[in-house]
Amino acid sequence: MWNVLLSFSGLVALIQLLFLPFFPESPPYLLLQKEDKAGCLKAMKQLWGEGNYHTEFDDLMKEKAITKGTKIMNVLEVLREPSVYPQLCTMLLLLLSLQLCGLSATANLQESIIPYVSLGVSISELISIIFCSSIIDRFGRRILLCGGYLLMALILVLLETSLLLSDQFLWMRYCSVILIFLFIIAYGIGP
Repeated sequence: MWNVLLSFSGLVALIQLLFLPFFPESPPYLLLQKEDKAGCLKAMKQLWGEGNYHTEFDDLMKEKAITKGTKIMNVLEVLREPSVYPQLCTMLLLLLSLQLCGLSATANLQESIIPYVSLGVSISELISIIFCSSIIDRFGRRILLCGGYLLMALILVLLETSLLLSDQFLWMRYCSVILIFLFIIAYGIGP
């Protein structure tokens, strides 16, 4: 039944593709990019219902005045801009670190348990998103990044230890899975 599970994300994407044309454009996009004041107010009413949105509209107009002289760059222009290289390198490192860390290879588990491990990974990602979004304003990104990396390093040391001992103690395989879940949570909260 893996094909059904994997095709579910495609089904969700298809549903979004079908219904997305019926939703209005973003009011900031209409005002700031398209300079369509009437369309912006219409979109606000469609999205938020009837009401007086002049305060929000005025805020957008102030933002438009502030950013008037700012040039909007496309992706290639951003990639050619030397001032963003440190941020781009950091982003690439973060994206590649989870993809290349090898955590998707579960720790010598029975084949019947692997679907539950995959479900656990998804739940771990969900937990990290919810937890991070609730604490990021309190602690700030710098503390979450540093703490996340430190926690990930500690978890990886424990994971390596549990993998080395998994042949001697069968229960260590389950500890490895729990550590994988914790690593994903630490990654989602931090980096």
